[in-house]
Amino acid sequence: MAYVVTATWTVQPGHEATVADAIEKLIPLSRQEPGNQCYHPYRDPEVANKFHFFEIYDDEDAYKAHGDSEHFQTYGFGQAIPVLENRERAFYETID
Repeated sequence: MAYVVTATWTVQPGHEATVADAIEKLIPLSRQEPGNQCYHPYRDPEVANKFHFFEIYDDEDAYKAHGDSEHFQTYGFGQAIPVLENRERAFYETID
């Protein structure tokens, strides 16, 4: 079974570009992580302050390593998350 994460980041008004920049920096680095199978941020073009993520990891440990990574510490916790209004996450396992 793989470990699936969905997330929604709701951004404080006026900080959309800051979060978009952080996500653009996270994409290639996150996709190169050992244990990462899928990392796809996406956005509704009509709702500028919401960003969504669909992620698949080999297991929960690989997901935790993503959160502990230097790039997520820098761009996630350091740049994007401080300007969020809300951060929602849900966790699943694939049916193999």
